[in-house]
Amino acid sequence: QVQLVESGGGLVQAGGSLRLSCAASGGGFRRNAMGWFRQAPGKEREFVAGIWRSGGMTYYADPVQGRFTFSRDNAKNTVYLQMNSLNPADTAVYYCALGVVDDLYRRSEYESWGQGTQVTVSS
Repeated sequence: QVQLVESGGGLVQAGGSLRLSCAASGGGFRRNAMGWFRQAPGKEREFVAGIWRSGGMTYYADPVQGRFTFSRDNAKNTVYLQMNSLNPADTAVYYCALGVVDDLYRRSEYESWGQGTQVTVSS
């Protein structure tokens, strides 16, 4: 059973940066795609970024394109989400997810989820 643990969330002012990490244990990390999703209060959980198991191609939701960077270190079984130029609309609980997926954007295809880490951006 894969376990995912996110870290790196916190409170930051608009325009600031944070780097989220997600460490995987229990096997299967290298065989799977990874995704970051976020959920703001009263809203659906939404796709933020995704990366294939090889780490070659990354995909981003339009609101974060150009500001967020998703990377993975297969040697450390860890993925990272570098978030720059944060704004209050980025405030949410951020979750990492893992799975053998055909569509990185589709939440239902991911099999394992972390507990989430809170990101709060003040104006």
